[in-house]
Amino acid sequence: MNESRLKKIEDLLVFLYGREQGARTFDALLRLIPRGLAQSGPAAHREPLSEKDACLIAYGDILSPSSGSSPNGEEAPNSDEDGAGGGASPTALARLRGFLERRNRGSFSYLHILPFHPYSSDDGFSIINYRKIAPHLGTWGDIAPLAREYRLVFDLVLNHGSVQSPWFQSFLKDEPSHRDWYITRPADFDVSPVFRPRTQPLLTPFLREDGTTVSVWTTFSADQVDYNFANPEVLLEFIKIFFEYIQHGARMVRLDAVAYIWKEDGTSCIHHPKTHAIVKLLRALIDCLELDVLILTETNVPHEENLSYFGEGDEAHLVYNFALPPLTLHAAVSEDAGPLRDWARTLPAPGEGPVFFNFLASHDGVGVLPTKGLIDDTSFQKTLDAVLERGSLLSYKDTRSGPMPYEINCSYLSAVAPPSLGTAEERARTFLCCHAVLFALAGLPAVYFHSWIGSEQWTEGPRLYGYRRAINREKPRIDRVEAALSDAHSLRAAVYAGFEKMLAFRRNEGPFAPEVPQKILPATGPVFALARGPDRGGRYVLCLQNFGARPAEYRLAELPALEILARQGIGSEIPLSPRETRWIGYGGGRAMSVLRI
Repeated sequence: MNESRLKKIEDLLVFLYGREQGARTFDALLRLIPRGLAQSGPAAHREPLSEKDACLIAYGDILSPSSGSSPNGEEAPNSDEDGAGGGASPTALARLRGFLERRNRGSFSYLHILPFHPYSSDDGFSIINYRKIAPHLGTWGDIAPLAREYRLVFDLVLNHGSVQSPWFQSFLKDEPSHRDWYITRPADFDVSPVFRPRTQPLLTPFLREDGTTVSVWTTFSADQVDYNFANPEVLLEFIKIFFEYIQHGARMVRLDAVAYIWKEDGTSCIHHPKTHAIVKLLRALIDCLELDVLILTETNVPHEENLSYFGEGDEAHLVYNFALPPLTLHAAVSEDAGPLRDWARTLPAPGEGPVFFNFLASHDGVGVLPTKGLIDDTSFQKTLDAVLERGSLLSYKDTRSGPMPYEINCSYLSAVAPPSLGTAEERARTFLCCHAVLFALAGLPAVYFHSWIGSEQWTEGPRLYGYRRAINREKPRIDRVEAALSDAHSLRAAVYAGFEKMLAFRRNEGPFAPEVPQKILPATGPVFALARGPDRGGRYVLCLQNFGARPAEYRLAELPALEILARQGIGSEIPLSPRETRWIGYGGGRAMSVLRI
């Protein structure tokens, strides 16, 4: 192992824990490295992200059996046709794999399987045991074939775990092994300086086995107790889990809610320098061992704070592009792409640093905080009012001035393309116009499973489960999904077919690779326009999207290699139908290619 890289790891541990404790922790960490791990996937053999890469985000049990399921999606007997074969009752993960074998026709190379461990709440993010697979999902044996077929993304939920975990139960018994694993404070602790992403109390009282009560830090819910990373044993345990994930096939590790993991009294307890040091440490381990693994940070905060997790090229390989979902939603609802254009011009140039993980929808809602300073409050309030009228919900967080909107809970499809827009084709076109921006911008595009299959809002979800995010977490029967996708007139089929067309076009055009330059082009009103290129072969792609309900026109200006388009008969003005997406590939010694949706 490289001595300078080892020194960086030791320096980071000294920064976290002081010289003596840091040195002891460094020695303990070296003993944790599994033999042969560095040879399991050297970074020297890692292929860079390219135009052919896209990520699908899915729960392991996002599809219920054909014969039905319980309300929480647990198994019921079903026929072998639901899965990938090999048994009368495939596991949930096998069923997902079978669906992907039939329906993923080269669109997705990465697969983000949302937390698949035993859990007690939050649809997997309140983990009971990090080393087991939830029985209703399957076993590690179901992960293995997926790891051979996809570059898998695993969640490392660092900030908190379930109150039902053996670790926390040991803590409540005051056993030495876990006595200092969680953060406690007096019941009257002043929480006012602490940044609060939720409205429930920061401290939750728990009864110990000896009859005493202890107040434990719970950032997100009373079922999710925060770990104490000031205890190096906690960090070392999670580094062991990190290595185990890699051995099980993780090629990207998503650090969930990472911004909150280090607490210091008197501070906001978000984005602490020691939080950044832990991200740097995981990155340094990857670099030192030359692992074929990427780190993705999940920090749903204002745009500039989110970008800080790139560090100086020594933290995350990718960060979520959290401003993209609300800005694109606003463009679609308001028919004004101005804020989206203005923000996109400020993005770091491709190839000059880590990569954006571009997405619109996920298992969570559409964050409101990332729009801070990017959209006029009055204009965005009109967008919020419109999506609420369309059936979306709002979640709130605590501030000193009272609760304020934190995220929009919705199906992205229902929010931007409600039934009032008209036919299934018209609704799909609007939805796909939003995703055209996602696929055109530099970065790794990621699509939530429910977006890919054209799911609308699950209005029964919040009533069944009592939390707003359930509106976008339905587990539909696989036979019903397959039937709808096979019906050419259905909304699901129209959305799915559009994704197939866009991603196939994208895979064939080198300018969509993450490192290739992009230029946000001058436009007005509902039109969003950008150019990608040139790639190494001199190829360009012009990407035009009309978010308006009326025809628009794009006047070619400041377009790279404009003369090539002129020679191919493209005039100075390009008409765009309502909600139209038009991509034009040109140059590089190849024929012009055109995509229109």
